[in-house]
Amino acid sequence: LLHNHVLSRGSHAYPGAYGLLAPLKKVPSAYGWCRTRWRCATLAAHLTLQRGIAVSSSTRRRWRHALGGVWKRAQLVARADDPERVEKLARSRHVLPTLGKRAVVRFADELDIPLLPKVGSQGMPQGETVKIVTPGQNHKHSLAGAREPKTGRLVHGVGLRKTNALFRVLLDRLEGLYPKAQFATVYVVVDNYGIHKAKAVERWLAAHPRFELLFLPTYCPKANPIERALGDVHDQCTRTHPRNRIEDLVWDVEQHVATNGPWHYKLSQLYYTPEVTAAVEHITTEQQLQQAA
Repeated sequence: LLHNHVLSRGSHAYPGAYGLLAPLKKVPSAYGWCRTRWRCATLAAHLTLQRGIAVSSSTRRRWRHALGGVWKRAQLVARADDPERVEKLARSRHVLPTLGKRAVVRFADELDIPLLPKVGSQGMPQGETVKIVTPGQNHKHSLAGAREPKTGRLVHGVGLRKTNALFRVLLDRLEGLYPKAQFATVYVVVDNYGIHKAKAVERWLAAHPRFELLFLPTYCPKANPIERALGDVHDQCTRTHPRNRIEDLVWDVEQHVATNGPWHYKLSQLYYTPEVTAAVEHITTEQQLQQAA
């Protein structure tokens, strides 16, 4: 067992778990180092400064592994500072079980289709490297999609740029898919990207009053289940692709969307926290009181 005092290992004496792993819980700058992340050389120098134990970076690396430490990438997480976070999640969750036969909800988002491929890991023979020829000039198209949560079906539109015009193309597709004679209300759940709040979109909504946008909390991509479907498009079509014409790449993406669905993803657990559940119950109670009045 490793304790918080100096133990012997080979020709070196080393401190236990607390002395070696404790610095990893803070960034190096918290200890005065001009670094953004811990490397073994910095940890070795820090150990020398704090404990007077002089070891090489390779020895420090062995100690880290012996104590269960690992070397891996940090994870990017979005900020959760929207003051209306709970209310927005509750609103989106509330409409799902109360839709009825004449209402529908779609989760929408946009996706860039870059001709310059994003390189991902893949299998290849040992000692060889697969080479992907980059295009002479990068081009980019965009896709706007809307996913129906029950069926997992995806409706989409493609444009040259990610603008409010592309979003309105998607709304037009939904207008044709859900005729007014059969559907009295169409909810579209979107993030807070500027194109969803553009004046042209507001005019479109005013001309189509049965459409209603439900906005997700800011910096909350996990709340939109279409993110996983669009991530699948990246993995299957745009990552490390061999195409050298944007038209061919767009065709690949559209074929994938048309043939490889539906995408059955459940709502994130963000929608089922106690705070959101209480907010959903409050919305339900308010609606019942309004109906009774």
